[in-house]
Amino acid sequence: MPPPRSPLAVPLPALPPLAGVRLGTVAAGLRYRGRDDLLLAELAPGSSVAGVFTRNRCPGAPVVWCRTALAGGRARALLVNAGNANVFTGRAGDLATRASAEAAAGLFGCKPRQVFLASTGVIGETLPVQKLIAALPAAHAALAADGWAAAAGAIMTTDTFPKAATRVARIGGAEVRISGIAKGSGMIAPDMATMLCFVFTDAKLPPPLLQALLERGLGNSFNAITVDSDTSTSDTLLLFATGQTRHPRVSEAGDPLLREFRAALADLLQDLALQVVRDGEGASKLIRIDVAGATTARSARRIGMAIANSPLVKTAIAGEDANWGRIVMAVGKAGEPAERDRLAVAIGGVWMAREGGVVEAYDEAPVVAHMRGAEVHIAVDLGLGRGSARVWTCDLTHGYIDINGSYRS
Repeated sequence: MPPPRSPLAVPLPALPPLAGVRLGTVAAGLRYRGRDDLLLAELAPGSSVAGVFTRNRCPGAPVVWCRTALAGGRARALLVNAGNANVFTGRAGDLATRASAEAAAGLFGCKPRQVFLASTGVIGETLPVQKLIAALPAAHAALAADGWAAAAGAIMTTDTFPKAATRVARIGGAEVRISGIAKGSGMIAPDMATMLCFVFTDAKLPPPLLQALLERGLGNSFNAITVDSDTSTSDTLLLFATGQTRHPRVSEAGDPLLREFRAALADLLQDLALQVVRDGEGASKLIRIDVAGATTARSARRIGMAIANSPLVKTAIAGEDANWGRIVMAVGKAGEPAERDRLAVAIGGVWMAREGGVVEAYDEAPVVAHMRGAEVHIAVDLGLGRGSARVWTCDLTHGYIDINGSYRS
């Protein structure tokens, strides 16, 4: 039985058609029964692509394929399957990626390297590629401009709700749209991008510019979240630009004409990233951690992640226990500059500890009340410098064990 819908779930937004993109899904039966598990997306000829991938040293065959294909800068199709990650499958995995890309390329009359691939699911099981290929004609026949909701559902594994977002921006007076879907629930500690995420825009942007914009948007989105500290072997984030909307030409990521587009893309990426955290396996609370006063921004980020990944901090929040000592512990173990007598800790806007001890006349009641809510805010001030960072995580409940203890069964 699938896990119950996350209490932190958000509704799927309405995603209108985006010029140059059609999506089709089908139940290929690769692992699941009674649900679509294969997504095929068609992109207008000449579409550009950018991407970032996992830094896990044991990547899946689709990640290796996409890294090579990205050098061409052009995309005609996207093919994604759920249920089987095609990871640690040796030569069979490499052959499966090539065979599936060639089969999809045949449907669109393009080169195989213009087909981008992603797989998610169980590691170490050979992908039934012939079954996948046999399902492609049906996925192709299902291609539609309004296939966004089905696409978001087809790429899910342990997710409890589909994830999507859309934004509108202007480039020199012309309106362009950005829409994206994502999947992710566990094995979330991005070290580049995260899980699977596919973003599309009808703007006309060359590949190097698209890549710069994508990388620029990662710091405060997918690289600022964690669920369980585990970096997936399949993490893939792809950004496609179909070039179907006419707007003034832009050639640099810093171009003033792109100001609104940059902001909209960054906001969309953060939206999708936070939806992933909201769907953290077994999660009941969304946690925001703000670190200030660090020696550098990089140091602040590392300290924030040390807090976010601490099982002791996460279980305390799950139990609504205002145990600030666990936060102090996490700060100290991060390996970054910190001084006990300058450190301050707050939860829900209430400062609990400062200058090496408990704040005088500290009242725990408002902190406990805050922790009973669905969203918890932790603040840390190291008092050493001007470095700051914000990261997000979720609590750790027994539901995480239940889901992962039966993942393959």
